[in-house]
Amino acid sequence: MTASSTRPGPRPRVPRATGARTPAPSAPGAPSYHRLSGLTPVLMVRCAPPRRGGGWLPVADLAARPEAVRELIAHDARQGLARYGQPLRPDVAAGFGLHRFVWPVSLLFTLPWFLERRVPLLGLGDVALRRRPDAVELTVRPAEFACLPDDPAAGSGADSKPGTAAGAATVPAAVGPEWARTVPDEAALAAALRSALGAFLAPVLTAFGPEARRGPRVLWAMATDAVVEGLCYAGGLLGEQERARAELSALLAPGGPPDPARTPGAGDRPAPAPAPFIPGAGFTPPAPGGGGTPALERSRASCCLVYTADPKDMCGGCPRVTRR
Repeated sequence: MTASSTRPGPRPRVPRATGARTPAPSAPGAPSYHRLSGLTPVLMVRCAPPRRGGGWLPVADLAARPEAVRELIAHDARQGLARYGQPLRPDVAAGFGLHRFVWPVSLLFTLPWFLERRVPLLGLGDVALRRRPDAVELTVRPAEFACLPDDPAAGSGADSKPGTAAGAATVPAAVGPEWARTVPDEAALAAALRSALGAFLAPVLTAFGPEARRGPRVLWAMATDAVVEGLCYAGGLLGEQERARAELSALLAPGGPPDPARTPGAGDRPAPAPAPFIPGAGFTPPAPGGGGTPALERSRASCCLVYTADPKDMCGGCPRVTRR
C-alpha cells in the first residue's frame, strides 16, 4: 500500500465542534472530549488536573515506576482469567494492557485534530486514567495546542512563548488563546500530531517493553493499531467512519518523506524524526470499479496473541493470517 493510494483529495473545511467561530475554549479539545463522552459509556474524559488514589493512575507514573506498569497489567491479567478461564501468559497480559492504554489515551490527541483541527500538546504529567471493569475514565490538563492560521486563536501568541509538549505540565489550569501554536497548513498540523503523540507514547512503550517482551518496532506496531482503532471507533459513533479511515490513511501513510514542519514552539532546533507509526493505517483501498471480492477492512500491524488464550478468538485482519 502506498501513500498515493490512500491519501484523500483536498480536505473540506471541517466544522468545529463548537459551531460558530468563537474564542478558544478554556480547555483545548474540551468540545471534542465532551462530545465523545456523551456518545459512549465506555470512555469518559474530563478536563482537570491529574488525579491519584481511588484507582486513579497518573500516566507519568508509568515512565517513572515499573511497579505502576505491573499494576496496570494486573488489571488485564484478572480480566483475562475471568474471560478465558485460564491465566494469560504474562507477555500477553502486558500486550492487552498496552493496547487498552493507548486506545483511549491517543484519542486525547487525535479526536481534537479530527473534529476541531487542533492538536493538544500534552505531556505525561497532564493525563491520569482510571480503569473500571466496563469503562475507562481520563482526566486531561489543558495545555498548549497547535492550530491552523484560520483558527480563532491563531496569531495570539503562537510564536511568542517558548515550550513544547515536554513543558506542558507548567501550563496553568485556565488556558486561553495565548497558548495556541500556529502552524502553516494541514500537512504541518498532521506533522504536529504525529510528533506530539509519538513523544507522549515513546516513554510508555519503553516502560512496557520488558513486560510485553517485544522490541521497539513491534511495540510501535501495537501502538499504531490502537491509535487507528481508537479514532475509527470514535468516527463510527460520530457517523464519520469513512472520513476517519481516509484521514488516518493519509496521516500514517508509510514510506513518506520526513515531516517538514518543526515541532511547534521548538525555536531553531531541528524537527525530530517522525514517530515510527508502522506500517501505516492498514486500510485496503477499494478495488477499481467496486467489483470482485471485498477487500479486508483493515490489516492489523501487530498480533495481540489472543490465540494463546483462545485459538478461536483470532482478530479480524491479524497479520498472522493476512500476511502469510
